[in-house]
Amino acid sequence: MFYPVSAFIAYRYAKSSKSSQTSFVSFINRFSVAGIALGLMALIIVVSVMNGLEGQLKQRVLGIVPHIEITKTPTTTSNEITKTPTTTSKDATLTKTPIVNKQTQKLTETPTTPGNLSETPTSTVSKPTISEDDGSKLTKTPTVSPQSQSAMTLDALSKTPIKGVVASMAYRETEAVVQSRSDLRGVQVHGVEPVVMLEHTLVANHMEQGRFNDLVEGSFSAIIGRALAIKLDARVGDRLRVMVAGASVYTPFGRMPSQRLVTIVGVFDMGSQMDDKVMYMNLKDVNRLMRDPKGDGQSLRLFLNDAFNYLAVVHHLTDTMGVSVSNIRTWRERQGPLFDAVKMEKNMMTLMLLLIIAVAAFNIVSALVMVVTEKQGDIAVLQTQGMLPGTVMWIFVLNGLFNGIKGAGIGLIFGVVITLQLNNILDLIGSPLALAADGSGLPVEMDAVQIAGIALLSLLLCVLASVYPARKAMKIAPSQALQNE
Repeated sequence: MFYPVSAFIAYRYAKSSKSSQTSFVSFINRFSVAGIALGLMALIIVVSVMNGLEGQLKQRVLGIVPHIEITKTPTTTSNEITKTPTTTSKDATLTKTPIVNKQTQKLTETPTTPGNLSETPTSTVSKPTISEDDGSKLTKTPTVSPQSQSAMTLDALSKTPIKGVVASMAYRETEAVVQSRSDLRGVQVHGVEPVVMLEHTLVANHMEQGRFNDLVEGSFSAIIGRALAIKLDARVGDRLRVMVAGASVYTPFGRMPSQRLVTIVGVFDMGSQMDDKVMYMNLKDVNRLMRDPKGDGQSLRLFLNDAFNYLAVVHHLTDTMGVSVSNIRTWRERQGPLFDAVKMEKNMMTLMLLLIIAVAAFNIVSALVMVVTEKQGDIAVLQTQGMLPGTVMWIFVLNGLFNGIKGAGIGLIFGVVITLQLNNILDLIGSPLALAADGSGLPVEMDAVQIAGIALLSLLLCVLASVYPARKAMKIAPSQALQNE
């Protein structure tokens, strides 16, 4: 009967009419419920919009930047151990290495010292002892032969299944200068395999003209972003001059960069800041442009199913496959500060709105303290009839919890409904926002787990706010409370 009695009394008081309470206590109680509802509703809307913006950045920026790039893989695949006798620091004066015949227990050649001993043909030792612990004697140490180290090739890595990696391809990136008839721009030339890009990249889904299959080997064709095409005043079919300083050669006229005329065969539009900085070409053409037809300088590009889970893949490459950390490049090296800024803004907005909910939740303290003061006589009567102090405390804790449930329920319903209809509401009030990739409106992404966590946190704040007045009610002495009754 402990919890049901507390819950029964708390529920009756929570749903009681205004006439059973003073008007001011009723106002504070309803105000706290409304504050919790408004705070939770605002938090759901803001977090959903921030999730949508983060998802748009992830789609636009990380759809162009390589998730993980492996440049070299210095790993050891086989270790051939050869045992060679070595000497420690104490026998640094030895001039020749002794050879021990284990069957005859004889030394065929004795070490000599430069100053005192002369070389003797042979000497027989009845039982020579070779200890690994004694620093003054010979020890056998395993050494790794230099010929036994071999590096796992990028081709072998590409054929090895890795959790979280959906595809891989040979890849090369270099900085270049692109010249058109009207302008000159610096870009990043990405040498790619068209078939892999067509299947596993978001750029292929945002092509305005052309497609990746048009990047035929030997044609020296290119795909550029819409923003870059506008700056260069170039269209599909125009030719651009690409100059790469990293592959320059010396001529009678001085040092000349490697250059080539390329034809625009496609234009993409991701709506990101990388649209005017990237040019796609066939990998074989980029190798020829870099004067490396064999592709010795190309790397391996990995496509992840979730770019934010890159650390698990990096740990697998370094711990399991032996790839050096210095030879792994991730998207965070280029775009990490941008996503850190978005994450920090999202966390600060969440914190501020949680403080609003906390303020509303702690209004419950004021209401319950006044209720405890007003109901001292009733609490004393219940205690004289045998109710334990712990039961009295749970009555007020559950009363605050019921108020939190009302506020959280109202805020949850209104928050979800308004979030789903947010773009329609913005159109209705005449303030539409076209921030999505397709220009449809404000990007919204609701996370059910995140929303449930926010609602539970709101309820927890309400329970914590109810602890102080509940403990105050628990400490009421019936004899003192009933003196004036």
